[in-house]
Amino acid sequence: MTNNDLTTRARQVLETVCDPEIPVLTVTDLGIVRHLEWGEDGTLELVITPTYSGCPAMNTIEINIRAALQEAGFDQVKITTALQPAWTTDWLSEEGRRKLRAYGIAPPAEASLDKKALLGAHDVLECPHCRSHNTEMISQFGSTACKALFRCLDCREPFDYFKCH
Repeated sequence: MTNNDLTTRARQVLETVCDPEIPVLTVTDLGIVRHLEWGEDGTLELVITPTYSGCPAMNTIEINIRAALQEAGFDQVKITTALQPAWTTDWLSEEGRRKLRAYGIAPPAEASLDKKALLGAHDVLECPHCRSHNTEMISQFGSTACKALFRCLDCREPFDYFKCH
């Protein structure tokens, strides 16, 4: 099997590794796998970037990536965590955005350089339950550090919003 075939197979394996905090998303949906290549000694080398520099799930994600790859026959795996460039919600795949919405989490706005949140303001969000835009922020911090808590004023359901950054 060529390195290209092995790389394709490794990417397919990575598409099955779920985020432990949002299990509907994979590491490829999140875009945290930044680089994959073969070392001279035949080691599969990956670079991953956390969604937040202090993300508590990264250790679990690394363990899960290694376990999935080794179970698929990739015995030599080296995983490096890179903080630069910093992860951005622009790396989230369209499929990931769709999965978030279906799971009841409002996906982040696309390509946002808007810093209104720093001043306590936010964009109008669509409720992932009823699609209403009549929503309000309850808390800047949701169930995890990467999410804020919102409420729909029409259907009255709370929902998380995956923060832009």
